[in-house]
Amino acid sequence: MRSSIFLGVSLDGYIARPNGALDFLDHAGTVDHGYDAFMASVDALVMGRHTYETVLGFGVWPFGDKAVYVLSSTPPKPAPTGAVVQHLAGEPQAVVAELERRGVQHAYIDGGVTVQRFLRAGLIHRMVISTLPVLIGQGKPLFGPLDHDILLRHVRTETYSSGLVQSEYDVLPA
Repeated sequence: MRSSIFLGVSLDGYIARPNGALDFLDHAGTVDHGYDAFMASVDALVMGRHTYETVLGFGVWPFGDKAVYVLSSTPPKPAPTGAVVQHLAGEPQAVVAELERRGVQHAYIDGGVTVQRFLRAGLIHRMVISTLPVLIGQGKPLFGPLDHDILLRHVRTETYSSGLVQSEYDVLPA
């Protein structure tokens, strides 16, 4: 199974404000930036409970009928009508094994802690990171402490008129 991330980040490296707010992402404007094509390439999403609860606050469920697996030690809040949400718990390797058992071939890993856990476990294969031209000063970092270097191969970088810079990387095997 392949696992990818597709995240927006402030220039100073944060994916959310300290309170979890994502309002600074509005600076990206309304251009798609490849998100729709990326979403079409994945079978399922994997996110932590906090990210799931943030998405619930959007008012509109953005994932349609795509399977969403919420990682949490406790059951997540009920899903909106029509959403396909399932609860999973465990270490990233066990989660990947379960997703493979369920036939998932490409998963979108979302949320800071979840991305960090999967990256440390060597289970992220592709990263698409959109850097917004805004400094927010503090917040939740995209990357956390690592036990070892993680080598990347640059695939492409694209700039947009909004000032957003999007870079794609393959994660090289350890």
